[in-house]
Amino acid sequence: MNPILTKLKELGYVYFEGKWDLNIIGIRSNSAKPDSFDDRILVICKNDANEWQEWSWPATTDPGLYWLQNPMNVSGTAILKEGQWRGGWKLGLHKGKRALVQIKPVTVYRDKNKDAVIDFTKGESSGIFGLNIHRAGLRSTKVDKWSAGCQVFANDSDFEEFLSLCDKQVKHSHGDVFSYTLLKESEI
Repeated sequence: MNPILTKLKELGYVYFEGKWDLNIIGIRSNSAKPDSFDDRILVICKNDANEWQEWSWPATTDPGLYWLQNPMNVSGTAILKEGQWRGGWKLGLHKGKRALVQIKPVTVYRDKNKDAVIDFTKGESSGIFGLNIHRAGLRSTKVDKWSAGCQVFANDSDFEEFLSLCDKQVKHSHGDVFSYTLLKESEI
Protein backbone atom coordinates (compact mmCIF):
# COMPACT_ATOMS: atom_id res chain seq x y z
CA MET A 1 0.00 0.00 0.00
CA ASN A 2 1.19 3.48 -0.82
CA PRO A 3 2.34 5.26 2.40
CA ILE A 4 0.37 8.41 1.58
CA LEU A 5 -2.84 6.42 1.11
CA THR A 6 -2.07 4.70 4.42
CA LYS A 7 -1.82 8.16 5.99
CA LEU A 8 -5.16 9.17 4.49
CA LYS A 9 -6.73 6.10 6.07
CA GLU A 10 -5.12 6.91 9.45
CA LEU A 11 -6.58 10.43 9.26
CA GLY A 12 -10.05 9.02 8.55
CA TYR A 13 -10.11 10.20 4.95
CA VAL A 14 -11.33 8.12 2.05
CA TYR A 15 -9.30 7.10 -0.97
CA PHE A 16 -10.48 5.71 -4.26
CA GLU A 17 -9.45 2.26 -5.49
CA GLY A 18 -11.03 2.03 -8.96
CA LYS A 19 -8.88 2.08 -12.09
CA TRP A 20 -8.15 5.71 -12.96
CA ASP A 21 -10.28 6.96 -10.03
CA LEU A 22 -7.89 9.72 -8.99
CA ASN A 23 -6.71 10.52 -5.49
CA ILE A 24 -5.50 14.12 -5.85
CA ILE A 25 -3.35 15.16 -2.90
CA GLY A 26 -1.56 18.40 -2.13
CA ILE A 27 1.46 18.35 0.19
CA ARG A 28 2.07 21.74 1.82
CA SER A 29 5.76 22.29 2.54
CA ASN A 30 6.90 22.96 6.09
CA SER A 31 8.83 26.01 4.85
CA ALA A 32 5.78 28.09 3.79
CA LYS A 33 7.86 30.61 1.85
CA PRO A 34 5.62 32.98 -0.09
CA ASP A 35 6.14 33.08 -3.84
CA SER A 36 7.77 29.62 -3.89
CA PHE A 37 6.60 26.54 -5.73
CA ASP A 38 7.80 24.52 -2.74
CA ASP A 39 4.73 22.28 -2.39
CA ARG A 40 3.69 19.18 -4.35
CA ILE A 41 0.51 17.96 -5.99
CA LEU A 42 0.25 14.21 -6.37
CA VAL A 43 -2.08 11.84 -8.12
CA ILE A 44 -2.27 8.27 -6.85
CA CYS A 45 -4.53 5.77 -8.59
CA LYS A 46 -4.72 2.31 -10.03
CA ASN A 47 -3.74 2.00 -13.69
CA ASP A 48 -5.04 -0.33 -16.42
CA ALA A 49 -3.07 -3.23 -14.87
CA ASN A 50 -4.86 -2.54 -11.56
CA GLU A 51 -1.53 -1.50 -9.98
CA TRP A 52 -1.06 1.61 -7.87
CA GLN A 53 0.78 4.38 -9.68
CA GLU A 54 1.89 7.80 -8.41
CA TRP A 55 2.71 11.11 -10.09
CA SER A 56 4.13 14.16 -8.29
CA TRP A 57 4.65 17.72 -9.52
CA PRO A 58 5.96 21.01 -8.06
CA ALA A 59 3.17 23.39 -7.16
CA THR A 60 1.99 25.90 -4.62
CA THR A 61 -0.85 25.45 -2.16
CA ASP A 62 -0.32 28.99 -0.87
CA PRO A 63 -1.09 32.41 -2.33
CA GLY A 64 1.61 34.49 -3.92
CA LEU A 65 3.24 37.44 -2.17
CA TYR A 66 1.35 39.93 -4.35
CA TRP A 67 -2.03 38.69 -3.06
CA LEU A 68 -0.80 38.46 0.54
CA GLN A 69 0.05 42.15 0.35
CA ASN A 70 -2.97 43.10 -1.79
CA PRO A 71 -5.91 40.91 -0.66
CA MET A 72 -8.93 40.73 -2.98
CA ASN A 73 -11.21 40.24 0.02
CA VAL A 74 -11.46 42.65 2.97
CA SER A 75 -11.33 39.62 5.30
CA GLY A 76 -7.88 38.75 3.93
CA THR A 77 -6.23 36.48 1.40
CA ALA A 78 -7.61 32.94 1.23
CA ILE A 79 -5.34 30.01 2.16
CA LEU A 80 -6.96 26.60 1.74
CA LYS A 81 -7.15 24.78 5.07
CA GLU A 82 -5.68 21.29 5.25
CA GLY A 83 -8.26 18.53 5.01
CA GLN A 84 -10.18 16.45 2.54
CA TRP A 85 -12.61 18.21 0.25
CA ARG A 86 -14.88 15.59 -1.35
CA GLY A 87 -16.33 16.34 -4.79
CA GLY A 88 -15.22 19.96 -4.59
CA TRP A 89 -13.83 20.48 -8.12
CA LYS A 90 -15.04 19.87 -11.66
CA LEU A 91 -13.38 20.11 -15.04
CA GLY A 92 -13.98 23.59 -16.40
CA LEU A 93 -12.19 26.81 -17.31
CA HIS A 94 -9.98 29.13 -15.28
CA LYS A 95 -9.35 32.39 -17.15
CA GLY A 96 -10.24 30.65 -20.42
CA LYS A 97 -7.97 27.61 -19.92
CA ARG A 98 -8.85 24.07 -18.80
CA ALA A 99 -8.63 23.58 -15.06
CA LEU A 100 -10.43 22.08 -12.12
CA VAL A 101 -12.86 24.70 -10.83
CA GLN A 102 -14.27 24.83 -7.33
CA ILE A 103 -17.93 23.76 -7.10
CA LYS A 104 -18.43 23.10 -3.36
CA PRO A 105 -17.59 25.09 -0.23
CA VAL A 106 -14.17 24.71 1.38
CA THR A 107 -12.68 26.28 4.49
CA VAL A 108 -9.87 28.79 4.23
CA TYR A 109 -7.67 30.71 6.61
CA ARG A 110 -7.81 34.48 6.09
CA ASP A 111 -4.51 36.36 6.14
CA LYS A 112 -5.28 40.07 6.26
CA ASN A 113 -2.25 41.77 7.81
CA LYS A 114 -0.66 42.38 4.36
CA ASP A 115 2.83 41.22 5.33
CA ALA A 116 5.13 38.68 3.68
CA VAL A 117 4.35 35.90 6.19
CA ILE A 118 1.71 33.28 5.41
CA ASP A 119 -0.59 33.00 8.44
CA PHE A 120 -2.18 29.57 8.82
CA THR A 121 -3.92 30.24 12.13
CA LYS A 122 -5.92 33.38 11.52
CA GLY A 123 -9.67 33.66 11.02
CA GLU A 124 -11.45 31.02 8.99
CA SER A 125 -14.32 31.24 6.56
CA SER A 126 -16.10 28.70 4.37
CA GLY A 127 -17.63 29.08 0.94
CA ILE A 128 -17.05 28.95 -2.77
CA PHE A 129 -14.19 31.35 -3.43
CA GLY A 130 -12.99 30.32 -6.89
CA LEU A 131 -10.06 28.35 -5.43
CA ASN A 132 -9.28 26.45 -8.58
CA ILE A 133 -6.57 23.95 -9.48
CA HIS A 134 -4.72 25.32 -12.49
CA ARG A 135 -1.36 26.07 -14.06
CA ALA A 136 0.97 29.03 -13.81
CA GLY A 137 3.03 29.99 -16.87
CA LEU A 138 5.07 27.74 -19.13
CA ARG A 139 7.77 27.24 -16.50
CA SER A 140 7.18 29.63 -13.63
CA THR A 141 9.74 30.07 -10.88
CA LYS A 142 7.78 32.55 -8.76
CA VAL A 143 4.12 32.33 -7.65
CA ASP A 144 3.49 36.12 -7.76
CA LYS A 145 -0.06 36.73 -9.11
CA TRP A 146 -0.62 33.11 -10.21
CA SER A 147 -2.32 32.23 -6.92
CA ALA A 148 -4.70 34.24 -4.77
CA GLY A 149 -5.50 31.01 -2.92
CA CYS A 150 -5.65 28.52 -5.80
CA GLN A 151 -3.63 25.31 -5.98
CA VAL A 152 -1.23 26.04 -8.84
CA PHE A 153 1.16 23.85 -10.85
CA ALA A 154 4.51 25.48 -11.59
CA ASN A 155 4.92 23.97 -15.06
CA ASP A 156 2.55 23.93 -17.99
CA SER A 157 3.68 20.47 -19.15
CA ASP A 158 3.10 19.00 -15.68
CA PHE A 159 -0.39 20.41 -15.63
CA GLU A 160 -1.10 18.94 -19.08
CA GLU A 161 -0.05 15.52 -17.74
CA PHE A 162 -2.36 16.08 -14.73
CA LEU A 163 -5.27 16.97 -17.05
CA SER A 164 -4.65 13.84 -19.10
CA LEU A 165 -5.11 11.81 -15.90
CA CYS A 166 -8.31 13.73 -15.14
CA ASP A 167 -9.52 12.86 -18.64
CA LYS A 168 -8.77 9.17 -17.96
CA GLN A 169 -10.96 9.35 -14.87
CA VAL A 170 -13.81 10.72 -16.97
CA LYS A 171 -13.23 8.12 -19.71
CA HIS A 172 -13.38 5.31 -17.15
CA SER A 173 -16.83 6.47 -15.98
CA HIS A 174 -15.79 7.97 -12.66
CA GLY A 175 -17.16 11.38 -13.67
CA ASP A 176 -15.71 14.86 -14.05
CA VAL A 177 -15.96 15.79 -10.36
CA PHE A 178 -12.81 15.47 -8.25
CA SER A 179 -11.93 15.34 -4.58
CA TYR A 180 -8.79 16.98 -3.21
CA THR A 181 -6.92 16.28 0.00
CA LEU A 182 -4.44 18.79 1.37
CA LEU A 183 -1.88 17.54 3.88
CA LYS A 184 1.00 19.18 5.73
CA GLU A 185 4.43 17.83 4.88
CA SER A 186 4.93 17.19 8.61
CA GLU A 187 1.97 14.77 8.56
CA ILE A 188 3.61 12.35 6.15
